[in-house]
Amino acid sequence: MTTLTASRSDASHLFSAPVIVAALGYFVDIYDLLLFGIVRLPSLASLGLSEAEISLTGASILNWQMTGLLLGGILWGVLGDKKGRLSVLFGSIITYSLANIACGFVQDADTYKILRFIAGVGLAGELGAGITLVSEILPKHLRAIGTSLVAGIGLLGAVVAYFTVEFFDWRYAYFIGGGLGISLLLLRIGVFESGIFKDLKNQKHVEKGNFFSLFNNRDRLSRYLKCIGIGLPTWFVIGILATFSNEFGKALGIAEAIKPGLSIMWCYVGLSIGDFCSGFLSHWLESRKKAVFYLMLFTLLCSCIYLYAGVKTSGQFYFVAGLLGFGIGYWAMFVTIGAEQFGTNLRATAATTIPNMVRGTVVMMTTLFASFKESFSVINSGALVGVICFLIGIYCILTVPETHNRDLDFLEE
Repeated sequence: MTTLTASRSDASHLFSAPVIVAALGYFVDIYDLLLFGIVRLPSLASLGLSEAEISLTGASILNWQMTGLLLGGILWGVLGDKKGRLSVLFGSIITYSLANIACGFVQDADTYKILRFIAGVGLAGELGAGITLVSEILPKHLRAIGTSLVAGIGLLGAVVAYFTVEFFDWRYAYFIGGGLGISLLLLRIGVFESGIFKDLKNQKHVEKGNFFSLFNNRDRLSRYLKCIGIGLPTWFVIGILATFSNEFGKALGIAEAIKPGLSIMWCYVGLSIGDFCSGFLSHWLESRKKAVFYLMLFTLLCSCIYLYAGVKTSGQFYFVAGLLGFGIGYWAMFVTIGAEQFGTNLRATAATTIPNMVRGTVVMMTTLFASFKESFSVINSGALVGVICFLIGIYCILTVPETHNRDLDFLEE
């Protein structure tokens, strides 16, 4: 009876309103984050841009969105520690929802850039705030599973985005994304703030959400940089191997043209499954570090297969893309590690900025990839970028402090 009662209690925690809202919020977040990449060609073509203009303007709009993500990560992170996790969770949702609805009405490229920048700012706050809230309200033995549920459900937004664009005009795809976000706000009834943050809020003497304090202490800076480093292989897979999959497919001699959108979709299918599994793996191993390390090694193996095992058909290629996605399914665990590394007065700032800093490194990865291609083949250029990302990632996960079962009710001095 005691075991049954405990199981029911665990289930009630895992399926509580904050966990559900955080998961659905991240679902809409991923839908909107990837939507421009999916509708880039048809949307810009419908605005009357030539093929050359689409390439340049599309890259520019993506850069504007990425800039919004970087700045928004800092903004929402600081607000999360100063005003509360819920204020960021709902503030970010309303920001990117309205921006995406507005994207459905866009008539020129300059307005498109501004709206994607605003959407990027909004999208930056969702995951960090959700993971921080869920980490603080769940019992320590359920944190890994809870945050994996949030990310596993959320990442399915990529699959829905792909099929939405397949069946609807790109403008309606934006309307659907914005509408999903607005509908999500109705679920805020019953969602409660983290008790740990409530206690902190009453401590007026404690400095909260000082982004620069992450850099003025050697130990904090080391933890912060290592958390960012752990995430590099995830966006190597998404930003290089999946995004440029058409180039890799051609270099491998695959007869059928590889579609980057389809590669990304299968990658996210694997990523969603991997995120579900990573939480249970961490729970079983009683270690965040071991779970992430094993999945990182699996990703490294799959990257070698992707590049050098002689994949010859599109079916095999997309299957390996799914395996790569499963390997980087430690994404939720990586964000959870970031949240657990820091005290309550800096937790939201760290957990929100860390994943967005990792996303920002894609610019450096693509720059290196393009630079390497001037001297090496596409395959070897991708491999060189991967070597850098995996060396940094493996070093960081092996040296970062373990946080499994850590009590989160502490402050950064």
